[in-house]
Amino acid sequence: MRLGTRSWRKAGKRCELVGEQILRVECYSGYKGEERPVRFYFREKAIEVIETEDRWYSPGATFFRVVVDGGDRYVLRHEEAQDVWSLIGYRAIA
Repeated sequence: MRLGTRSWRKAGKRCELVGEQILRVECYSGYKGEERPVRFYFREKAIEVIETEDRWYSPGATFFRVVVDGGDRYVLRHEEAQDVWSLIGYRAIA
């Protein structure tokens, strides 16, 4: 019995490779300005953020792992100096 493994060929058939893409993002503006994303537009479709699961910082950028309606997860990056948002990761619900 093999625990925790699965065929990458099978998993790859369900996955779509997504290169880094610039997004239009609407944010909740709290005391820090654009505090967290609440909606973003991907392939001309509005996607509502249900939950911000994680947030982390690097010099010049803030990253957000968000859960959207349906359970899919996206990783968004906000480059603060340029005020540019990009999609850097995606995981569909299994």
